[in-house]
Amino acid sequence: MSRILIRINKYRLIAISIGIIYLWFGVLKFFPELSPADALAKQTIHFLTLGFLPDQISILLLATIEVTIGAMLVFNIKIRVAITAALLHLLFTFVPLFFPDVSFSGGPFVLTLVGQYILKNIVIISALLFIYPLDEAALSRHNKRINAVSESLP
Repeated sequence: MSRILIRINKYRLIAISIGIIYLWFGVLKFFPELSPADALAKQTIHFLTLGFLPDQISILLLATIEVTIGAMLVFNIKIRVAITAALLHLLFTFVPLFFPDVSFSGGPFVLTLVGQYILKNIVIISALLFIYPLDEAALSRHNKRINAVSESLP
């Protein structure tokens, strides 16, 4: 098992995995009412745009954005742009947590299936931050901080 794990590019595996999720969810949104998140996405975009975008246009725009992010992640195209766009998108997915009737059932910590669907995005955000490629200067600063902490330990 160790030999297999050593040969796997874990950064690419994470990017491809998240890309497949984006592609899958995005493609479903091109077909009216096929996506389980269709109504939630429309409600959220309507709230965020103050109703400026008609639902049919907003869902097609979201589908296009999600498919584009997915393709960029899968095919390793402008990965920084793809990750930044995905992170921005994921931040907006937390908006329905402010719709208590949609996200919670009962108490403040009792999530509905929609609430759980939203909250799992924390894992995707963490994975995207993990694979975000740092430039040489940022990597050098990071390594210096790590070395300084290591040297200060007894």
